[in-house]
Amino acid sequence: MAQKLQMVAETVALRFPIRITVVAFLSGASLLLWWKSRLLRRRRLRAFAALSYNNSLERSNPRGKLLFASHTGTSKTLAQRLFTQLSSNNIPFDLLNARDYEPEELCNESLLLIVASTWDDGEPPPDAVFLARWLSESTDDFRIGSLLLSRCKFAIFGIGSRSYGPRFNAVARDFSRQMRALGASEILPLCQGDIDRGDLDEVFEQWSTKIVSGLLEGEISGENCKSVGSSLVGTVKTVSDGYVDSEEGYSSEDNNDGVENSESYIGDLEDIAGKAPSRRSFGTSSNVLDDPASSATTAEHGQRAMVTPVIRANLEKQGYKIIGSHSGVKLCRWTKSQLRGRGGCYKHSFYGIESHRCMEATPSLACANKCVFCWRHHSNPVGKTWKWKMDDPLEIVDTAIDLHTKMIKQMKGVPGVKEDKLTEGLAPRHCALSLVGEPIMYPQINSLVDELHRKRISTFLVTNAQFPERIRMLRPVTQLYVSVDAATKDNLKQIDRPLFSDFWERFIDSLKALQEKDQRTVYRLTLVKGWNAEDIDAYAKLLAVGRPDFIEIKGVTYCGSSSTSKLTMENVPWHSDVKSFSEALALKSNSEYAVACEHVHSCCVLLGKVEKFKVDGEWFTWIDYEKFHDLVASGKPFDSKDYMAKTPLWAVYGAEEGGFDPFQTRYKKERHHRRVPREVASMPSNNK
Repeated sequence: MAQKLQMVAETVALRFPIRITVVAFLSGASLLLWWKSRLLRRRRLRAFAALSYNNSLERSNPRGKLLFASHTGTSKTLAQRLFTQLSSNNIPFDLLNARDYEPEELCNESLLLIVASTWDDGEPPPDAVFLARWLSESTDDFRIGSLLLSRCKFAIFGIGSRSYGPRFNAVARDFSRQMRALGASEILPLCQGDIDRGDLDEVFEQWSTKIVSGLLEGEISGENCKSVGSSLVGTVKTVSDGYVDSEEGYSSEDNNDGVENSESYIGDLEDIAGKAPSRRSFGTSSNVLDDPASSATTAEHGQRAMVTPVIRANLEKQGYKIIGSHSGVKLCRWTKSQLRGRGGCYKHSFYGIESHRCMEATPSLACANKCVFCWRHHSNPVGKTWKWKMDDPLEIVDTAIDLHTKMIKQMKGVPGVKEDKLTEGLAPRHCALSLVGEPIMYPQINSLVDELHRKRISTFLVTNAQFPERIRMLRPVTQLYVSVDAATKDNLKQIDRPLFSDFWERFIDSLKALQEKDQRTVYRLTLVKGWNAEDIDAYAKLLAVGRPDFIEIKGVTYCGSSSTSKLTMENVPWHSDVKSFSEALALKSNSEYAVACEHVHSCCVLLGKVEKFKVDGEWFTWIDYEKFHDLVASGKPFDSKDYMAKTPLWAVYGAEEGGFDPFQTRYKKERHHRRVPREVASMPSNNK
């Protein structure tokens, strides 16, 4: 069999030698060409890859980018401040609104700085929504590797309010985590600014200094850029520098509002797909947001004092005298004015308060709003519930009177101070519970009010309309104010910047609670041009909700701009503007209210309920204080008409004096700041 096969093979080879040779040759040539094409293709791919990499290097912007994500303007102001520093040091940077930045360019950035605020309980500002969504979707997309932003170095400064609990600085923390997950290197640990601490400007300045000095010294540039833990950081964990672990973020002790504690929140921020490098190397601390001086901020049984050293320093710089751990007292400029016989505030014209005998105090320096026109520039704390150590109400009252009288005594010998007024000032008769913060938050507010009344000191309490249940349980005060800073939900959110998500419902419910009060009630309107001064129809509708006895309409007071307040003199209305608004609102009320008084010096006008307080054509807006105290002491029910008194003619709207007491001497400041006394002709008062 084998011999037969061999014979067949030889026969075939003899008959087809050329065909086999050709086939073999062609097959070998094809194989060689295929191999060479593979080799060339690989070389082309390598060359293309090298070219693409070089092109990406050329495309990468050598100039740094400074982005701001802002809504109220705070982040923008701070970013502009840093941009000025960079420019003055000849460091090339572009300043951009997050709205105008294309996130696809992030992979081409070599250095990126972000100043981002958190808005509306953890949401990004509207201008930064697209950037936030892009980062979030890119981080969650499994097709995108962890090297997308590997060439980008970045640092973030966050702006938020720790009163929002676990959502404190959520936007900045999300940006930091997501960029690290995409391969970017964080050159400084996330710095979280807290607008409630009162030191936002100082913390940002420290962060900016680290950035600028690092760039100048070559610590933050190109491949030599040092990452977290470098000499630039220093003690990154100290809260006084504003640096906290970006994934620990909030202390459970700062959260008594029924929100998640820090442990469950940390779990929600675990690294995505294991991409983001850990930032827990700094250790753990349950008090990362407390002031460093723990002995001063932590009271018995773990309760913290409301007034931290930073807050105390800021308030004392403004002239406050701090009482205990959460109260304060301050000498009003109108008190000083009437001690000199130079006139009192609008409350003197409207209600007969003697300004030199009025004490301005509060049992709670904390507030539930962060109003744009807050003249304290947010140097006081904020909160939605009482979560601090609580001082005794009797001690608060006694200490407030003691500190107030000491400040009055310091006026002795001051040029112009009258001896009789100084003596009267040492015995305060009135207390304005409206200094700063939200006095009605204090759990023992009723006991404090009772103690003031026991000392025959009248009470004028102002609330920000976020605690309706507290209004309802409040015992009689001489006069109860509710701040009505806007007439629509959107405007109220922009102006008051409330902490509560249901702020509008609380606001309306607070107005309704006024109808249940028998004593004098007031709507306090602060007009801000360009914000709320055009909403007359909406304000008129609110009158029927609370049906207050009086409506105070006052132009906003300009107290300078800061990173937390963007008001300028253009937002301050003239007295003529306030008068026009008041007259229009009175007309809208269908004659239920009429303009009763004015105080030109304070740019303030008072509307009164005609049916109650205009008797036989004359206004009775003043208060018989002695009768009020007698009514309180009797324990019997009484209402606002039981202690009203006749308004003097000089205080009535339209009087020549414009609400200035003719028995006082008015001083006017001229352009050259030379004080020129102008005696105002005296006229007999018709009110004893």
